Amino acid sequence: MEVFKLILNGIEVVLIGYFGFASIYVFVFGFAGLFKAKEKEVLFQKQRKFAVLIPGYKEDAVIVDVAQQALKQAYPSDLFEVIIIADSFQESTLSQLRALPLRVVEVSFEKSTKSKALNKAMEVIGNDYDVALILDADNIMEREFLEKINDSFNQGYKVVQGHRIAKNTNTSFAILDAVSEEVNNHIFRKGHRVLGLSSALIGSGMAFDYFFFKKMMSEVKAVGGFDKELELELLRKRIKIEYLHEALVLDEKVQKSEVFANQRKRWLSAQFVYFRRYVWAGLKELVTKGNIDFFDKVYQMISPPRVLLLGLVVVFTFLYLILEFIASANILVVPSSIWYATLGFTVLAFAFSIPKNYYNQKTLKAVLTMPKAFFLMFLSLFKLKGANKKFIHTQHGTINTP
Repeated sequence: MEVFKLILNGIEVVLIGYFGFASIYVFVFGFAGLFKAKEKEVLFQKQRKFAVLIPGYKEDAVIVDVAQQALKQAYPSDLFEVIIIADSFQESTLSQLRALPLRVVEVSFEKSTKSKALNKAMEVIGNDYDVALILDADNIMEREFLEKINDSFNQGYKVVQGHRIAKNTNTSFAILDAVSEEVNNHIFRKGHRVLGLSSALIGSGMAFDYFFFKKMMSEVKAVGGFDKELELELLRKRIKIEYLHEALVLDEKVQKSEVFANQRKRWLSAQFVYFRRYVWAGLKELVTKGNIDFFDKVYQMISPPRVLLLGLVVVFTFLYLILEFIASANILVVPSSIWYATLGFTVLAFAFSIPKNYYNQKTLKAVLTMPKAFFLMFLSLFKLKGANKKFIHTQHGTINTP
């Protein structure tokens, strides 16, 4: 009995330590995100030349419309070039793209990855650019996007992440995906910048000093999650990543449960891979150089995704409540009040982070599918082996969007 109690108490401490810290972490940055980050003063007055890089793999359904929209920027047309990086496109799609005032770079790889496509494109297009702007093949920029990014570079930043928002909310899973992204925007981008830390990158809607990006990308070999590897290396070099909450990019949200599961499996796999790779470097940088930004990013690689955090905290709090009733009073070492507080911090973090326009009946209906989303993500934890070593493509445009 004593051995059982010792094991149970050890599990209790590990669980409350992991989930308790995660709940306080998202609460602190969620609360910070309610405020506005301090703006830097303008250091330059310059209009930079942009390479708008849009890699796509078999994206025939959406790429022509995205390309047309990308050309409609309120920025001098001679100061930006749209470059479509076409991997495995149909000939009819290529013909439509070539009829537009943009550049098409065809690529082909035995094993396709976004990092390979970007590196090949930059090798082809040369160096006549100041800023590399990366979009996904389904992304649509607001008209003033390049202008806002340029303003941020005039404040001295080398890396800027825009605010990616939902293009569609036509299914319950699309709504959940949209809400999830806004929660992450609030906590890991806006909240972090308010407290002086770097914004997280998100894989698209992000801009870099062109030569700096080209050099760093040449060293990236990631199959999945190239933005995570890039972000970790940036923060190790103490390069601050800015976040522009008012610079909007529309992004297609996943509409089916199987796509949701595949996407999350890829993300979770990338997180664990990079945590193993950088955990000791993160601790060393923190202790020897006080690099909080880098260590914070390494922690994010092992922190539970928000859906899993909320779901598992609810499950453990409920189980703990039951254990208190059926077990003797002295078998549990962690007071139930701590689990209740953990649940409270988590719920408040979500409440702070979800935009007001999502408090409606459609979202309430979508919430009913959260148990399914939680279950799919939980199952993904047991299917991560090898997921980061193969290209998992998220198909876009499979359902008509309003």
